Amino acid sequence: MVEPVRARSLAAPHGFGTSAFGDCGLGSGDPAAGANRGAVAEAVLPGAALTSVYQVHSAEAVVAEPWPVDARPHADALVTDRPGLLIGIVTADCAPVLFADAEAGVVGAAHAGWKGALGGVTDATIALMETLGARRERIAAAIGPCIARASYEVEDGFARAFAPDDERFFTAGRPGHLQFDLEAYVAHRLAAAGIARVEALGLDTYADEARFFSYRRATHRGEATYGRQISVIGLP
Repeated sequence: MVEPVRARSLAAPHGFGTSAFGDCGLGSGDPAAGANRGAVAEAVLPGAALTSVYQVHSAEAVVAEPWPVDARPHADALVTDRPGLLIGIVTADCAPVLFADAEAGVVGAAHAGWKGALGGVTDATIALMETLGARRERIAAAIGPCIARASYEVEDGFARAFAPDDERFFTAGRPGHLQFDLEAYVAHRLAAAGIARVEALGLDTYADEARFFSYRRATHRGEATYGRQISVIGLP
């Protein structure tokens, strides 16, 4: 049986999907995407409903509902306190972040690409979890498979969007370019928001072709499309 990647820190049913489940992106045109998503859900919380959002690289977080696929709100994070409802986000190099306050019975999931991370998508997720009864000092967060610093080349000007004290997340690359550590930046944002338990799995989607889809890898190869993995969390 195929199993998703798990985090040690999350005391709630969850999993970071891999390419072994197949493409889970509803916008990819893969007719098997719905069934593949269902397989991940069954591996994490059998019998649960799975819901998601229409991701747009924003900092918007919403309280999850079992929306029809064609009625998903445009957002990049969702939270719930509803047992039996799995929430999920898809990624293919961006950082999937799963959250849990087991005591309050509140969980969250965020899609943190560089734009969403910079804009505060993780902060928005934490704040919305608090409206459902979570407390940030109890929340654990895990950062799943995403593109690593060694694989994430950006142009020099990219770093100007970040605060001066964020320079430590960039290292020199070839002339005119830098290497960006998205995972470390997301972990920094979580810690700055008061999350004491932050687990970074350290898995590079670009480099680990055997286990993960990667938008950038597909682009570098000139491939017409790319797959997405889904990361889910819920309450029993």
